[in-house]
Amino acid sequence: MKPHLSIPALASGAFLLLTLVLSGCASNKPAVEDETKNWSAQRLYAQAMDEMKAANYNKASKLLEDIEARYPYGRYAQQAQLEVAYAYYKDDQPASAVEACNRFIKLHPNHPDVDYAYYLKGLSNFVSDQTAFSRIAGQDISERDTKDLVASFDSFRELVTRYPDSKYVPDARLRMKFLENLLAEHEEHIALYYFNRKAWVAAVERAQDTLTHYPQAPVNELGLAIMTRAYAAMGAPNLSGDSRRVLQQNFPHSVWLDDKKPLVLHGITEPPHAWWRIWTS
Repeated sequence: MKPHLSIPALASGAFLLLTLVLSGCASNKPAVEDETKNWSAQRLYAQAMDEMKAANYNKASKLLEDIEARYPYGRYAQQAQLEVAYAYYKDDQPASAVEACNRFIKLHPNHPDVDYAYYLKGLSNFVSDQTAFSRIAGQDISERDTKDLVASFDSFRELVTRYPDSKYVPDARLRMKFLENLLAEHEEHIALYYFNRKAWVAAVERAQDTLTHYPQAPVNELGLAIMTRAYAAMGAPNLSGDSRRVLQQNFPHSVWLDDKKPLVLHGITEPPHAWWRIWTS
């Protein structure tokens, strides 16, 4: 007598049969062959550069990755490690670009183009969270996390310190100045936050820190005004008067010399238009 099969068992058997049939069909399909599998490192590199020129950065990065994977000890592999960082950067993969730059710097600290790796790392860190572009979109960038701004500044500073004769230094200095002003704005935003909540001591300390670390930042006009009014609110007229004199000396036309003018942070720092257009080029 044949054993009785339940409906679930029949369904399970049918599913297994269907799976086997489909897998058999799939195995009959020819695998897609990699047309580059027999290419030399030179040919891979040339094709990657062509893709880069055509703005096909994702394709370029894959070809450059293939060079290092297939020819890790060849002369093209070293150059591919640097070129792939640029390809990542242009392909809107800043985290991968930073990682590639760090790897190149670690592996080739004496390479003649290592200064470019520091420069590209600074660019990539800057755009990693679109902080600067938030300003252009009307958002208050001083309210954002400054971790990537600091990392960008540090990369440019290391470039300037280690390779003062590098052709990238003049542009790096300009970008450092912009970043320094943005970081100062962030600090003054916090100082103003404390001031508006009558946390006078915290407001003064934050404004003082900004003056110490970013003495040339335009936003210090606001910081000195905060200190002037916070000291007055604390019952320290001498310190308030000192802050006011420094404010008047450095910003003689400041609207905040009028104590009735409200303290606001408008976003003083603006990018120099001469290089802003090429920040992500």
